[in-house]
Amino acid sequence: MRAWVGGAVTALVLAASPLAAAAQVTSDAPARRPEAIIDLATEEGVRLVEGRWRYSDVKIVEVEHRGPGPDLRASGPPTRAWDIAPHAGAADFDDSGWEVLPASRLDARKTAGRLAFNWYRIKITVPERIGRFDPTGSTAVFEIVVDDYAEVWVNGNLPLALGQPGGPLIKGFNAPNRVVVGRDVRPGQQIQLAVLGANGPLSNPPGNFVWVRSATLDFYRPEQIGQFATVRTEIVRIDPALDAVVPPGATIEKIAAGFLFTEGPLWVPRTATTDGYLLFSDPNANAIYRWSPDGQVSVFRTKSGYTGVDIGEYAQPGSNGLALDREGRLTINEHGNRRVTRLEKTGALTVLADRYQGRRLNSPNDLVYRSDGALYFTDPPFGLPKFSDDPRRELPYSGVFCLIHGELKLVGSDLAGPNGIAFSPDEKYLYIGNWDPSRKVVMRYEVRDDGMLANGRVFFDMTSAPGEDGLDGIKVDRRGNLYVSGPGGLWILSPEGKHLGTIRGPEHPHNMAWGDDDGRTLYLAAQTGVYRIRLRVAGMRP
Repeated sequence: MRAWVGGAVTALVLAASPLAAAAQVTSDAPARRPEAIIDLATEEGVRLVEGRWRYSDVKIVEVEHRGPGPDLRASGPPTRAWDIAPHAGAADFDDSGWEVLPASRLDARKTAGRLAFNWYRIKITVPERIGRFDPTGSTAVFEIVVDDYAEVWVNGNLPLALGQPGGPLIKGFNAPNRVVVGRDVRPGQQIQLAVLGANGPLSNPPGNFVWVRSATLDFYRPEQIGQFATVRTEIVRIDPALDAVVPPGATIEKIAAGFLFTEGPLWVPRTATTDGYLLFSDPNANAIYRWSPDGQVSVFRTKSGYTGVDIGEYAQPGSNGLALDREGRLTINEHGNRRVTRLEKTGALTVLADRYQGRRLNSPNDLVYRSDGALYFTDPPFGLPKFSDDPRRELPYSGVFCLIHGELKLVGSDLAGPNGIAFSPDEKYLYIGNWDPSRKVVMRYEVRDDGMLANGRVFFDMTSAPGEDGLDGIKVDRRGNLYVSGPGGLWILSPEGKHLGTIRGPEHPHNMAWGDDDGRTLYLAAQTGVYRIRLRVAGMRP
């Protein structure tokens, strides 16, 4: 126990195996040892799941189509294209007329060879027991290795997410596709699997054929998947009201590691076909990464902020803050390119803001959308190689901007280092943190309908607090509490501006994001790692 700023520190130090220091982990599902395996390439395994493999060749057929239109979609002039037949990924696809393929014959060479595709389909039923193992509540993972490539449909779904390496999509040459096909499964539950096989490499179709090297169904206990290393956690309880926010015994988990500097985390909510996932920037590495709840980390976007020839001069050329607009489109603050962009659903990149009154922005840092679509962002010079003294700088101030109805407005220039930014739950106030060693303050501004700010005042002053860290990211929960990256850790402030407590982990958290389906998990981008902690209150999300 030790005291700091008048508060008791609850220290929870737990030993755990550190994660491998590798920033790009691309395993499809955790490669842990399962509790039970069903070999679907054996007759015994197929009988256990009450399944039957069915097989069909795929034809390449010519179809009517349209070329790209002004919207970059297939809305242009009529044309001819190529497709496959049949499309057999749907859960209710009728494969009753297909060939029944004995499990022992999955390794039979199929198709005519060269450029060739085929389908393997099987409906499995979770058994009552697998040997001595009761699968009730477990997680089921389907693993298949197709010679040479495969795509896996589960219950009629083929999730598509940028940065997805493998899983249901092509993993690599003769590489295993590992797909979570069921969580909290129950005996009697049915799962429809459809696997598209392809001969490859596609650019040089070999004379070989398509066949299945292996196919298994692996079962894991619930705690084996989605559980991560618990790390040193210190909760500084300044006010008893913190107990309503941070439960006693709350701990931080380390979920990814090995990065240069993590920033700008953003939770992308679940859809009908994909689970929710976390995006975060590494501005030093010039990349955006994607993390899935199964523990997969992949590159979502390379060269996320800069491709200039002088990139070697930059410490943080990449993207920083990330946000979703009302249509679920990703908005990116690009340091090196000194602009705010939006990634369209078509894959096109739209520049939302790069100049104010003809002068280039400094390096957009953090951002937040108002519910009516107005976009606010901070613009300090921290992404420039020489910061405030950089000769590339064109604006004489560090601004706060609002993009509203297509017009970019300067709504604040009173802070030396405007950084983290967040709305109060009712959107009457905008909070902005100031990264300035001589003035570590959180400002609160009244927000007008036209986007302008008024009556700015110091909401909380951390200037005298011990620690060299300045103010970085800010998030707000549904009760109006603020979570501020400040000196010594993550500060939690009440809506009235009272310091309730501070959370400290092994690395300083620079920005945060509310995640998971219930919004009660706070994800922390903290220097070389990404962490999370479960709280009692949900956060404000788009």
